[in-house]
Amino acid sequence: MSNPDKSAVVATRWWWVRHAPVRSDGGNIYGQKDIACDTSDREVFEAVAKILPRSAVWVASNLMRTHQTAEAIWATGFPKPANMTKDAAFAEQHLGEWQGTNRAAFIASRPLGSHWFADIEEPPPGGESFMDLYNRVVGAIERINAEHAGKDVIAVGHGGTIKAAIGLALDGQPEKGLAFDIDNCSVTRLDHFAGTGRSVWRLPMVNQQPWIADARHAAMHQPAGPEVMSKLA
Repeated sequence: MSNPDKSAVVATRWWWVRHAPVRSDGGNIYGQKDIACDTSDREVFEAVAKILPRSAVWVASNLMRTHQTAEAIWATGFPKPANMTKDAAFAEQHLGEWQGTNRAAFIASRPLGSHWFADIEEPPPGGESFMDLYNRVVGAIERINAEHAGKDVIAVGHGGTIKAAIGLALDGQPEKGLAFDIDNCSVTRLDHFAGTGRSVWRLPMVNQQPWIADARHAAMHQPAGPEVMSKLA
């Protein structure tokens, strides 16, 4: 028996781009602090531009580093969209009083093997938990899937934001999304398929770095979330 009405399936393709590296953080946790990023390596953005779709809906967080990253992609000659929605729902996790503290010292104080700053339900003082981040990201994704069904969506976001999106694609398991590295400027594609009464996700690529074969661009690498150090007790 043939599969009924495949034409009723609508595919919406998400192309997530993590913002360029932050150099002015002084080695500190920055979370939702609105600080600039380094977009000086044009060849990195040329490589990213080559794999992105030309006709797409563009969205970004409300933080300047995502806007600067989008501008660096457009500066390569990539067609600039008529507009780009800036949505606070796609901002990085607000890390409260942890923002501004030394990143290496903080990570060293956490249990070995931690994939993120804290357990997904643990909010920092004055901040939000990863589950808070996850829930707002999921809400925005579902809204955009409905508004722009069948289109390509280029979303310029943050490490935590993209990990949350991966958790959604992995059948709504946010803790699983945290296990993935999401490096600066990397591209992650998540495809949403919606049919009658059912929807599924596929993960065609995660943390793709199209410039990586060229050793000159090693400077664009930055730890993808909390550094995990393997060491003997």
